[in-house]
Amino acid sequence: MRLWSAVPRVSVPLGKPAPLLLRRGAHFDSNAFVQRLEHAGITRQQADVLVTALTDVINESIENFAQSLVRRNEAEKHSYTQKVDFAKLKSEIQLLERSDFVLMKSENERLMADTEKIKQRLREEIARTMAGVRLDLNLEKGRIRDESSVHALKIKEVDTRIESEIAGVRTSIQSAKFNVLQYLVGVATGAGALLLAYLRMFR
Repeated sequence: MRLWSAVPRVSVPLGKPAPLLLRRGAHFDSNAFVQRLEHAGITRQQADVLVTALTDVINESIENFAQSLVRRNEAEKHSYTQKVDFAKLKSEIQLLERSDFVLMKSENERLMADTEKIKQRLREEIARTMAGVRLDLNLEKGRIRDESSVHALKIKEVDTRIESEIAGVRTSIQSAKFNVLQYLVGVATGAGALLLAYLRMFR
């Protein structure tokens, strides 16, 4: 009966050391695995061949996996490089943010100054317009006042003329009344004299 050692058999070329993982010992219990295969009905020779092939496959897979791994110092170096790059990127981003903030602040201050200038110009324009409107209103009020004075003077002149005309008409009426009264008195006196004469003639 053949006994299996705990260390798998590895064929290593001359002049080359065995891989690190393969020198650490077996990765499974080959004797127990052979016994399981024999209990399953496989002969000892076939079980030996299967275990050998399986051991070679496992060792080759682990060796390939080990070659793809990164050593701790290299991983730490890579991590440190990433940290340095990240810190550099972070400082650049902060610098850009600070620069953008300063630029935005200066732009905001410029816009505020322009807005204040526009407000001041608008206030001056409104004040100038209001002064012009007040001047026009005062001039219009003065013109209306002058026209009202002229109209009042004309109305007063017309009233005076009307009163003088009315006084003249009254005088004419009074004179006409006086003349009519004189004429009526004369006519009445003549008629009375004729009537007395006619009465004397027929007595």
